[in-house]
Amino acid sequence: MKKTLLIAALAFSAYLNADDYKTDIIAEGLNHPWAMDFLPDGSYLVSMKSGEVRIISSDGEIGDVISGGPETYFMSQGGYFDILLDPDYNDNQMVYLAYAGGTPDANATRIMKARLEDNAFVDAETIYTASPTKDTPAHYGGKMHFLPDGTLLVTTGDGFEYREAPQDRNSHLGKVIRINTDGSAPEDNPFTEGDGDPLVYSYGHRNPQGLDLGPNGEIYLHEHGPKGGDELNLIRAGANYGWPAVTYGENYSGAYVSPLKEYAGIEQPLYYWTPSIAPSGLVVYSGKMFPEWEGHFLVGALVDAEVRLVEGNGDDMTESPLFSEIGLRIRDVREAPDGSIFLITDGDDGQIIRISR
Repeated sequence: MKKTLLIAALAFSAYLNADDYKTDIIAEGLNHPWAMDFLPDGSYLVSMKSGEVRIISSDGEIGDVISGGPETYFMSQGGYFDILLDPDYNDNQMVYLAYAGGTPDANATRIMKARLEDNAFVDAETIYTASPTKDTPAHYGGKMHFLPDGTLLVTTGDGFEYREAPQDRNSHLGKVIRINTDGSAPEDNPFTEGDGDPLVYSYGHRNPQGLDLGPNGEIYLHEHGPKGGDELNLIRAGANYGWPAVTYGENYSGAYVSPLKEYAGIEQPLYYWTPSIAPSGLVVYSGKMFPEWEGHFLVGALVDAEVRLVEGNGDDMTESPLFSEIGLRIRDVREAPDGSIFLITDGDDGQIIRISR
């Protein structure tokens, strides 16, 4: 694994000038939008950290709040997180919402499953609650992705004040969780026969907020470090990703979190960022609309208010900035079915932006 930052963007073969694409603001004035998915009719299902889900039409009309959503713990980093359609949505109209639930003294990442009908969530149920609960309003993870076998991956953070928990395989904090759509543990999860909680898929994570699949089903994840040490990882069942024992990160004071950057049995990141870019949203791009980006990673950067294009997958990886002219914190990155790229900007006047040719 080698970290290489390409300073001279014009030397980067996949770099685009601003006149190589067009930028359209689909919607604005959104209250802390966090994630989105694409409905079959061309509209967008958008979750807001503030505890709202709305449908936005393809021409930007913002619908009323969808009723029946769960009560959320909206404090600091808590609120509504990722939202996904079921792979069989056309047949079952099922939607999955990650959110922070509970109280200041006992809160956790949860997953709601419900049917979307007439602008309402009906037959809603909580199929997952991270255990144990925590008393901090931070580091929830909150990303989801379906695997080709129909199981659901969920990321959870370490709760900020629970640094030892990611190395405890019986705790859900700082993990990738894999569940069936009823919340049960798949039989082939790595710890179903002991040595850990049966829902745990991988461990040793800090606050994972980017999750996508490669063209052959590879699982890619990125996670926040503290003051540096953000990581892009290839996820393997049962693997340990090191936090906090093995990390490139630094504490906010500038002190090292750990003297160890490598250790036997600990997965190395494919790529890492120091100082931190606060990565948010991850796409392994298909190449449909921008063929020069096929197989590359699109990573939102909250700190730098841009997207990072990361090329390569191994010992020599490079990156360059994209869409810096937008100048807003990027909360999420999504690829639409036609290959256009959607960005969600952070804040109480959030936007949904489409990048296309």
